[in-house]
Amino acid sequence: MSTIAVPSHDSGFGARAAAANADATAHTVIRSAEDVARLVNAGPAQGTRTRAVIAIALGGVFLDAYDLTSLAYGVKDIARQFALSPAQVGLVSAAITFGAILGALFGGYLTDRIGRYRVFMADMLFFVVAAIIAGLAPNAWVLGGARFLMGFGVGLDLPVAMAFLAEFSRVAGRGNKAASVAAWCPAWYAATSTCYLLILGLYAILPAHHTDWLWRLTLAFGAVPAIVIILVRRRYISESPVWAANQGDLEEAARILKRSWGVDAVVERPADDASAQTAKVPRASWRNYGVLFNATYRRRTILAATIGAASSFGYNAIIFGLPVIIASFLKQGPLTTIVASLLLNLLFAFVGGLIGVRTAPTVGSWKMTVLGHSLQVIALVGLALIGHPSSGVFVALAILLLGAYLFGQGFGPGSHSMVYASLSYPTSLRGIGVGFNQTLVRSASTVSLFLFPVLAAALGTKVFWVIAIAPFTSLLVLLAIRWEPSGYDIDGEDYGEAAAARHARAKANADECPACMRA
Repeated sequence: MSTIAVPSHDSGFGARAAAANADATAHTVIRSAEDVARLVNAGPAQGTRTRAVIAIALGGVFLDAYDLTSLAYGVKDIARQFALSPAQVGLVSAAITFGAILGALFGGYLTDRIGRYRVFMADMLFFVVAAIIAGLAPNAWVLGGARFLMGFGVGLDLPVAMAFLAEFSRVAGRGNKAASVAAWCPAWYAATSTCYLLILGLYAILPAHHTDWLWRLTLAFGAVPAIVIILVRRRYISESPVWAANQGDLEEAARILKRSWGVDAVVERPADDASAQTAKVPRASWRNYGVLFNATYRRRTILAATIGAASSFGYNAIIFGLPVIIASFLKQGPLTTIVASLLLNLLFAFVGGLIGVRTAPTVGSWKMTVLGHSLQVIALVGLALIGHPSSGVFVALAILLLGAYLFGQGFGPGSHSMVYASLSYPTSLRGIGVGFNQTLVRSASTVSLFLFPVLAAALGTKVFWVIAIAPFTSLLVLLAIRWEPSGYDIDGEDYGEAAAARHARAKANADECPACMRA
């Protein structure tokens, strides 16, 4: 068998790709966590399990979105059944995001501390238990508690799902890290569309005197995909090889590379270099939240947080308010409300998300986010000016503007808010980076879900002026901070200092540094 040494820090991407996709009978030598990251960044061999891992990670995102959306249509029935005021409706609606705030805070830390796999396997239990309790809730207090528990699961899941999407994808080309992370968006909209399809089916088969079961069945159904995902995850998911290597476990990273990438990796760890190769990689600590605001990451953190919070505030107000907007503002019946919500998700948000995935490696995240926010501002101003439509033409125009908002969300901030949150930080900080971002995002969601029923009741269609502030603010910050994460080797930032030190030591021993040997 031949032996392939992984190219060093200053070798070209083409050489790395050639090494990573060499003949399956060849050994690939790894000497450091940096070598593992370069193999991953070059991309997997054909027929490996990385796509299955990405699909399962997106399955978690699908469930997150389903559970967040499942209450949207039933809010009016819940308010009537439990005799809730608008403020109480807002609290019940926001309970899931209260849980997500705490879940993201702890989930981001645990993802970096104990690993992606363990958190990934544990968080589905929250969804199973919470979905069943919510479906059987005898009062608003139990329902709110179940939704809080469900939100905690959502908060745990998103940082680890984003880590898997980023760490099982190549750094450049079609299907790169940015495209894989952006795929969370169409997965999210597929889940919301599935939720509305389920509601539509239940609405069609339930007797008229049992329509109060609709929201209960929709919430409880969330346990079914959670159980399926648990079973599938157990078979296909493994730890992130880059995370394992960063902990100093190169042997485990080699086993994962063989299982998921089809790379037959052999570890060579010189005695005098073994500790130095991982010493410079920061380990998970609560203090790492402070690292997000150092000179390297401060601007990225501000930009990612602004895009995420603005996107979440506006999206939650629109998507979870769709039944209220269509039924109350546009004065449409239940069937029209369900069908219109479904079509808006499928034709505008989902299609926009697919465009966001396809354009991430070519156009980039910054341009698409700017374009998406611009369209959203225009749509919201148009909705505010139309107010209560006076004719069928204006009803149709208002629905098209809602579609335009969701389309801009799909290809713009919807797709790329997670790209910024996930790819602004290397592996050592990714869980905490996404967790911190999601803490702020879910805080914005909580404010939005609580305020929308109250503001909609007080302001009517003028509420669209308030919502428009969010994308407009994010647009201004994007114009001030022009950071482009797509195609950038962010994981290399974990190894910069360590790589430089190894090059200095390797000058006396060319066998340990292929770049020095070529020179």
